[in-house]
Amino acid sequence: MSRFVDARAPRSLFAADDVVISRADAQQVIDRVLRLSTADAVQAVVRSSRTRNVRFAANQLSTAGVVEDTTLVVMSYIGKKHSAVTTNDLSPESVERTVRKAEAIARLSPDDPELLPLLGPQQLRDTSAAWDEETATLDAGVVTAAANTALAPARRSGSMLSVAGFLVTGADAIAIGNSAGHFAYHRGTNANYTLTVRTDDGTGSGWSGEDAVAWKQLDFAAVSAQAIEKSTRSRNPVAIEPGRYTVILEPQAVGDLVGLMPRYFNARSADEGRSPFSKAGSGNRLGERIVASMVNLVSDPFDPLVLTQPFDGDGLPLARQSWITNGVLSTLLVPRSWGARRNLTPTGTPNNIMLGGGSTTREQMIAGTERGVLVTRLWYLRETDPRAMSYTGLTRDGTFLIENGKITRSIKNMRFNESPLFLLNNVEALGPVRRTASDGPGTQVMPVLKARDFNFTSLSEAV
Repeated sequence: MSRFVDARAPRSLFAADDVVISRADAQQVIDRVLRLSTADAVQAVVRSSRTRNVRFAANQLSTAGVVEDTTLVVMSYIGKKHSAVTTNDLSPESVERTVRKAEAIARLSPDDPELLPLLGPQQLRDTSAAWDEETATLDAGVVTAAANTALAPARRSGSMLSVAGFLVTGADAIAIGNSAGHFAYHRGTNANYTLTVRTDDGTGSGWSGEDAVAWKQLDFAAVSAQAIEKSTRSRNPVAIEPGRYTVILEPQAVGDLVGLMPRYFNARSADEGRSPFSKAGSGNRLGERIVASMVNLVSDPFDPLVLTQPFDGDGLPLARQSWITNGVLSTLLVPRSWGARRNLTPTGTPNNIMLGGGSTTREQMIAGTERGVLVTRLWYLRETDPRAMSYTGLTRDGTFLIENGKITRSIKNMRFNESPLFLLNNVEALGPVRRTASDGPGTQVMPVLKARDFNFTSLSEAV
């Protein structure tokens, strides 16, 4: 259960000068769980977060708030049985109550035939660079000033434009500890700005967004200017015939589709014939070329653009993983249970995805396109065929026709049926990368991308 609080209110769960729970305080809570437990094994997870947000719409500020929460999850193991109980009351009485409840539920649970022993002590790399103190303690006035990079131009337009945006900064901490001697702690920050601009006649819409570890890394004026420019330029869109087109997808659009791929990189699903990476008959497609040779897809919690949690939900350390190397499927995610069954080294579950970029700029891609479509972002994606990794969705907030190397007009949004595998197999050029402002799971770093034969299936009247 989250709670809205006054940012000045004292925090009863941990030291008053901490934005989120410290390593020492998290260790203290987990040690209390370990002392109280009478189960065969026990693991505790403490999560702590503080999020500040400012929203604006219809050219005026609308809401601002701070959300804080700290939770404890106690996982008790009795034989092959296990359970998990969660609380956000970290008082001694509540911790003991939670431990006892977890043990009682575990005794009533069915046996888990795939249950593995808890992880022992692990070697974890330092990730202190993931924390930015300014972002964690940012004043509401600073956030409001950033909103004015969109509000001021919109108001000067004489109500020809209507802007709506969301500015959010977050600070998070997680600690995992267990009776096998493993303890892991990480804290990090993030800042995010997204903006939608509509024209007064209701025909034009533009969007832009950025995401970063630190507030100072966001270019608020540039985000606002780009969304406003796209909105103005997208007035009075025309319809074009659906079909297969060369597309130039901006990084956000690339992330909207390619960012869905990590859920399919599972060795068990592939080996059991339930995956796009299953081989006909049996086995998986490791070592096969599955997309264009210029494509490299990796996860790396230590990349400067990422800096995310360096261990997964089990506490297993994460390292750089190359899923696709020069177009070849080079790694599949190996869960601990599947690794034990197949004698494979577990990989851990990644929390980020990065598509390698290139040197071709967006402008160069446009200049080299005889006829194509420029897409700002994709929306409302839904899976249509899991074995083909196929999705349907819509373009949104700035879709433009390219003719003879120039953007010539705004076009109506279109529905597409496409797979990120097909997209990456048809890629013709890759450009500079950036961290996207995705709402999806995990952090994404994506390039601008040009590909042929993108499948648009119908028109959409929605702006």
